[in-house]
Amino acid sequence: MRVIPPSELIINADGSVFHLHLKPGQLSDKIILVGDPERVSSVASRFDSIECEVSNREFHSITGYFQGKRISVVSHGIGTDNIDIVLNELDALVNIDFTSRTVKEIFTQLTLVRIGTSGGLQHFVPVGTYVAAERSIGFDGVLYFYANNKNTRDVAFEEELLRQLDWKISEIRPYVVAADKSLIEQITSNDILKGVTIAANGFYGPQGRELRLPLADPELNKKIELFNYNGAQITNFEMESSSLAGLSAMMGHRAMTVCCIIAGRVDKKMNTDYKESLPILIDKVLNRI
Repeated sequence: MRVIPPSELIINADGSVFHLHLKPGQLSDKIILVGDPERVSSVASRFDSIECEVSNREFHSITGYFQGKRISVVSHGIGTDNIDIVLNELDALVNIDFTSRTVKEIFTQLTLVRIGTSGGLQHFVPVGTYVAAERSIGFDGVLYFYANNKNTRDVAFEEELLRQLDWKISEIRPYVVAADKSLIEQITSNDILKGVTIAANGFYGPQGRELRLPLADPELNKKIELFNYNGAQITNFEMESSSLAGLSAMMGHRAMTVCCIIAGRVDKKMNTDYKESLPILIDKVLNRI
């Protein structure tokens, strides 16, 4: 049995995992993920009781009980690279024995729902819409660093994406992954749209925003808006869903992302008071997870 060395799984002196500072036993198998550390407190304010609270850098975690369900809320910061950190450490907390540094014989499956904010890419996805990422398109490269990633990807969708977008950024190949189907059905209803979400590896250029630097493909967002594959259209931009869905599927966990649309990239509208829209979405997820 492989023993994981200290340089690969870093455990702090108090027995907690390196970045999250959580200890085994402090994590529920039902997890709500949010980007903003302050949003963790907002979600946990609905709990009937708090079991533990831990903070380190942008990673803020609270575990407690909501209507009899034990739930953890964890912030991940911004970007797919942070998802790589958070997801690996969450998995380690339940599936690796920290004493022997070996993988446990009995696998623990996590259910992870990320609640985020997003920019809408279609007229039928106006500001205020809730969109669940049934599929995610990764503009990042996180998944490519893991073996057998092709088993998780929708390669046919990828090829059609490259063709219809006339993909010009040769240094990056977008990948496509699906969220857990059973979890999508569990969380969504007629009040949450099922969509195709792009997880961009940046907020400005990768999402087609041009400030001082010119874009490699100024027409990319227009092509994204027109994309259609077997009736599937690209609904929104955000920055984490692809690595969350892809890595979770490879690890055997159930995961999905649901976002509140706060910017209309087509009609150029922006809701800077989006924090007023999130409480409703938070309540929906808490009741359904």
